[in-house]
Amino acid sequence: MRKLLFFILFIGASCSYAQELNCTVVVSYDKITNVNTQIFKSLEKSLNDFVNKNAWTDKTYKDNEKINCSMFITINSYENNNFECSIQVQSSRPVFNSLYTTPVLNINDKDFNFQYIEFQNMYFNPNSFDSNLMSAVAFYCYIIIGVDAETFGLDSGDPYLQTAQNIAGTAMSSGVAGWSQSEQKQNRYYLINDLLSQTFKPFREALFQYDFMGLDTMYKDQKKSKEAIIEAINKLSEIQDLRPNAFLTRVFFDAKSDELVSIFTGGPAVDLTKLVNQLNRLSPTNSFKWNKIKS
Repeated sequence: MRKLLFFILFIGASCSYAQELNCTVVVSYDKITNVNTQIFKSLEKSLNDFVNKNAWTDKTYKDNEKINCSMFITINSYENNNFECSIQVQSSRPVFNSLYTTPVLNINDKDFNFQYIEFQNMYFNPNSFDSNLMSAVAFYCYIIIGVDAETFGLDSGDPYLQTAQNIAGTAMSSGVAGWSQSEQKQNRYYLINDLLSQTFKPFREALFQYDFMGLDTMYKDQKKSKEAIIEAINKLSEIQDLRPNAFLTRVFFDAKSDELVSIFTGGPAVDLTKLVNQLNRLSPTNSFKWNKIKS
């Protein structure tokens, strides 16, 4: 099991013990005019260093074991070191015995606002809320690591998801958008609360079933692997029965919808009628994609 090692993380730290993420952080400032763009470039470089040079766990990762991911930050407005942004977080993982990588996460967070002064030291202390920038980025680092772990072993992501929950709990008192239960929308509070909730346990079971029992066995028996993936989709119906249009159901299909169309178009035959009906029930907003699924 991966255990937490560092509680305070500094850019430029000399330790290279873990460094689990191979993350590309992009800061898009196309919407901002009449401003010296150097501050945005400095922010992008500092965030890349912060995410990629820190050891988030105590597990040693080889280069080919690092989690490929990205954080795409769009700056919507900037004034007096105040940034109003959105952040899209994506991750993927390799499929066993193949050159293929499967998408795991694709989350678009529209409440990513923070203050940043060029060249400021970036550090993260999970026991206090010092910066929404650092707390939110660290939060998503642990979400990436935790959810990735779940695709290899059920409940193996617990330590990292619990750390993300601690970050969210500490940040909640700040009153900054994105952390509050009272906002009643799909934000960071609800993301981590649902990931650790027994009510939504089928989401984690579906991830494991889909990736480990399905995709990772595709090289041996495509039909059996497809049937395992259908079982993963059926797992999500347990959530639908309790919480229609649940946040985590959307998170799943935001990452997997295009891949599902590819998997079930052609190849060994399975019962596509039941599958498409189930997909339309679980994710009706993607019905135009499900209609492309054919033998």
